[in-house]
Amino acid sequence: MGAAGLRPLLENVRYEVLPAKATEDKVLAHVPRDVVVTVTASPVKGLEPTLDLVGRLAAHGYRVVPHVPARLLRDDAHLKDVVDRLAEAGVADVFVPAGDADPPAGGYDGALPVLRRLGELGSPFARVGVTGYPESHPLIHDDITIQAMWDKREHATYIVSNLCFDPRVLGEWLSRIRRRDVTLPVHVGVAGPVQRAKLLAMATKIGVGESTRFLTKHASWFVRFAAPGGYAPERLLGRTEAALTAPSAGVAGLHLFTFNQIAETEKWRRALLDRLGA
Repeated sequence: MGAAGLRPLLENVRYEVLPAKATEDKVLAHVPRDVVVTVTASPVKGLEPTLDLVGRLAAHGYRVVPHVPARLLRDDAHLKDVVDRLAEAGVADVFVPAGDADPPAGGYDGALPVLRRLGELGSPFARVGVTGYPESHPLIHDDITIQAMWDKREHATYIVSNLCFDPRVLGEWLSRIRRRDVTLPVHVGVAGPVQRAKLLAMATKIGVGESTRFLTKHASWFVRFAAPGGYAPERLLGRTEAALTAPSAGVAGLHLFTFNQIAETEKWRRALLDRLGA
């Protein structure tokens, strides 16, 4: 791998964590303050655990990005309450996906209406992220997902790509969205150094209903992790290096899915940075 291109991406990372009981202690023990921490939201447990953890991490001096799925918002009043709580915590960056809650908690069934409503509330956040799908969404055609990014571009400031394990697919997706004049910077979603057994254990702890959805929705992930030689994020980065580092790609950094294997992820990142530095 070439240090010149990949090192800046590894230095400008975001760690995605789940709001579990031990997450705060793990972040404090292993994550430097210059690493952005994003906190997911559960369709089963709702937004409260996310907002609570975001407030605590922000108080510790972290730049924290809450996930605010549209389908977890009950109504405009609920959104306004979420905005007020995040503003009070000093949060300046939110990630707004559609979310997986089925049925939705209220009238928002996608991210775009929430983004528009945030604009009506005075655009309270300096940075707003939306989702990109390099690999096909199980329910939505590829052209529609790219059109959705175009529709959201006036309301968002960056894109976070969902997980992709295929270097060719990822590179083609980056080229394709740029050809469609989607110019928002992209934080490329990459799974950290995940051990399959720990991932399965984490999925089980999520909760019976949500765990079933997780395993069903992401069955292909487990195939990748169980393949001969397992999954290694540095191999994916090496094979995708040209696509990620091309100036035309507009890749701003990496969004690392830790699956709450936070210590392992930071240890891997530091070791790879040391290798690239050498």
